[in-house]
Amino acid sequence: MEHDKSYTGGRKYSNDEITVYWKPSACIHASYCYRELIEVFDPGRRPWVDMKGAATDKIIETVNMCPTEALTWKWNEEAKNQSVGNDQSNHVRFRRPELLTQGESFPEENSVSVKIMTDGPIVLKGDFNLAYSGINKDFREGLVSICRCGASDHLPFCDGQHRKIGFTG
Repeated sequence: MEHDKSYTGGRKYSNDEITVYWKPSACIHASYCYRELIEVFDPGRRPWVDMKGAATDKIIETVNMCPTEALTWKWNEEAKNQSVGNDQSNHVRFRRPELLTQGESFPEENSVSVKIMTDGPIVLKGDFNLAYSGINKDFREGLVSICRCGASDHLPFCDGQHRKIGFTG
C-alpha cells in the first residue's frame, strides 16, 4: 500500500522495503525532506510523498535528516527492525545506528533532550511537563517544537512561521 491514512497521529507511505511515517503536528517545515529529495517529498503534489521516486537507501538517508522526527521510518520486514533496536511503540522513532549523526546516540529511557534549531524553534524530546499560560501538560516520549520567533499562530508551539518571516537567531 503506497499511502495509508490509518496510522494514528499522521500518515504512512510504503514501498516494498520500508514504511515512512509523517506526523504533521510535529512538522516545523525545516524543509530538509524536499530540499534533499524532491522526487519523493514534494509539498506541491498530493499525496506529497511518492515512495517510488527514489531508492530506499536515499529515502532513509533523507528521513533521518528530519530534526523533529515528523518523518520517521521502519522496515516492512519486522525481523529487520528487531535486529537494529527499533522502538516498537506506536510513536515510531526509528533510526538505524549506522545512520546516526556523529556523536548522536539512542536517548536513554526517561531522558529529555533540548535542541535549538538554527533560525528555528527549540525542540524538546523525551518525558517532560510543559507549563504555559496556566496549563500543565505531560509529554511522555513526546516531541514538541517551541516557537522562538514569536510569530506562531499556536504559541508557545512552532507552526513554521519562522520561515515565512525570515527569522534568524
